[in-house]
Amino acid sequence: MYDIAIIGLGPAGATLARLLDKRFKVAAIDKKQNGAKGFHKPCGGLLATDAQKALSRFDLTLPKDVLVDPQIFAVRTLDFHTGITRHYQRFYINLDRHKFDLWLKSLIPHQVDVFDDGQVTSVERKKDGYEVCFKQGDTEHCITATYVVGADGAHSLVRKLLYPNKKIRSYVSIQQWFSESNPKPFYSCVFDPENTDCYSWSISKDGSFIFGGAYPAENCRIRFERQKEHLQQIGIRFGKVQKTEACLVLRPSKFSDFCCGFDNAFLIGEAGGFISPSSLEGISSAIITAYDLSRVLNSGTSNPNKAYRKITFGLRVKLFSKVLKSPFMYFPPLRYFVMKSGIDSIRIVS
Repeated sequence: MYDIAIIGLGPAGATLARLLDKRFKVAAIDKKQNGAKGFHKPCGGLLATDAQKALSRFDLTLPKDVLVDPQIFAVRTLDFHTGITRHYQRFYINLDRHKFDLWLKSLIPHQVDVFDDGQVTSVERKKDGYEVCFKQGDTEHCITATYVVGADGAHSLVRKLLYPNKKIRSYVSIQQWFSESNPKPFYSCVFDPENTDCYSWSISKDGSFIFGGAYPAENCRIRFERQKEHLQQIGIRFGKVQKTEACLVLRPSKFSDFCCGFDNAFLIGEAGGFISPSSLEGISSAIITAYDLSRVLNSGTSNPNKAYRKITFGLRVKLFSKVLKSPFMYFPPLRYFVMKSGIDSIRIVS
């Protein structure tokens, strides 16, 4: 019997496990293994300024082996609808996402029972809490906890238990790694309304070139390949394929899409829809919601679900404001006006 069971140890779950008071008996179940093997989160691995700010409140410094080359300070933005290209200054940190997740996980104190390589199979409401069953290899375990926290991303089992009828807008994120064959490393942001009403990206990383995008589920792989052909036509080179990754990504479209949980169950990070609808950046919200929930649970309040909804209200408003911002990025006539004007763009001198 545990006080708290955390499902998933990405940035949200690992941060919460690290910040909970020692008086709690905590179980944390994670698909990753402590090494190169096991589950890897499909992610480009750029730490945005909001995520850097969220980490800075803990006075943490990134270890050197988490960082990768190169560090680039401009994003090449391509709009296939209008043919306009602009460069915008951005202060991303280029990192190895798997090593970043393992580093955050390594900060979890020893009193937390961490179950590595654990695949959760069910979460059920019981009389005195929740029963969580999971597999480690061929062995199945079941534990009970007073509180359960879903930090298990877009496919969250906890969210499906609490909100079985909620449908948050989602896309299939497809990403491929290639051997680098472009003459110069770069980041890019691609708008291609023919293939997706979201966006695509490319990243140079330690001798590899990554291209990925978020696509409607129908014909998602066809859209992805067609977009690669478009990029090849304008001179972007794709070397030998090293690996292909895919996952579901949420893209909230209304205020009610941000789910906090109820009945002693909580959702943090993308499991609760806490992800930017405009950029799909989610690490900052993962860290913030984990910090907020740790404050609520550590306080011993009699109604933690109500307190968590209250403390996250500002973040939910901020994320919803990005729903309102999205038309300026994704509505072609408005995007054309912004990019044509050159507002905030920088001139690249060759």
